[in-house]
Amino acid sequence: MSDIGFFARLGNLWSGFVSLWITDVEKRHPEIAYQNAIDSMIEKYGRLKSATAAIIRRRQDLETKMKSEESELAAVSADLEGAISTGQDDLAVVLIQKKNALDASLATLKADLDQAQTDANDAKDSLLQVKSEIDKLKAEKDRMLAQMQSAQARVKIQDQLEGLSVDAEVRALENVREHIKNTVAEANLGKELRDSDLDVRLAKLRQSSGSITAKQQLDEMKKARAAQTTAAAAGGKSM
Repeated sequence: MSDIGFFARLGNLWSGFVSLWITDVEKRHPEIAYQNAIDSMIEKYGRLKSATAAIIRRRQDLETKMKSEESELAAVSADLEGAISTGQDDLAVVLIQKKNALDASLATLKADLDQAQTDANDAKDSLLQVKSEIDKLKAEKDRMLAQMQSAQARVKIQDQLEGLSVDAEVRALENVREHIKNTVAEANLGKELRDSDLDVRLAKLRQSSGSITAKQQLDEMKKARAAQTTAAAAGGKSM
C-alpha cells in the first residue's frame, strides 16, 4: 500500500511539474494557448455536430414513419367504411382493431416526434452557440495577439530609446571633468611643492633681498644727487 501511495504522489508531482511547465510555455507563447483552446472547441463542435445530425436523422425517420402510418390509417379507415357499408362485420371488427392499433401507434409517434423536434432544436442551438464561441475566441486571439505584438514593439522601442539616451555622454563628460580637475590639482600640488622647497624659498629670498638692495642703492644715489645739486646751488650764490 505504501508503494502505491508513493507512486501516486510521484505521479501527482510529475503532473504538477508538467502543468507548470505548460503554463509557463503558454504565457511565453499565448498563440499556442489560444490555438489549443480553439482546437479543443472545434473538436467539441465536431462531436456535437455528429450528435445533432443523429438527432435530426431520428426526427426524419419518425416523420417518415408517421406519414406512412397516417397513410395506412387513412386506407384502413376507408376499408372500414366499405366493410360496414357491405355488412361485412367480421372484416369490420378486424379493421377496427387495426385502426385502434394505428391510432395508438400514431399517438406514440407524435409524442416521440415532438420530443425529437425539441431535441433537434436544442442541439442546433448548442451547435450554433459553440460555433459562436469559436468565432469569438478566434477574434479574441487576433485582437490579443495584436495587442501583444504592439506592446512588444513598444518595449523594443523604449529599449532602443534608452540605448540612445544621453546618459552615456553625460557620464563621459563627467569623466573628462574629473580628469581636468585632477590635472589642475596636480598642477597646484606641484606649485605648492615648489613653494615649499628650500632652494626655491632661498632663491625667492635672494630675489627679494636683491630688490631691497637695489632700492637702497637708488635711494642713496638720489640723496647723493640731491646733495650735489644743493652744493652746486650754494656755490653759485657765494660767487
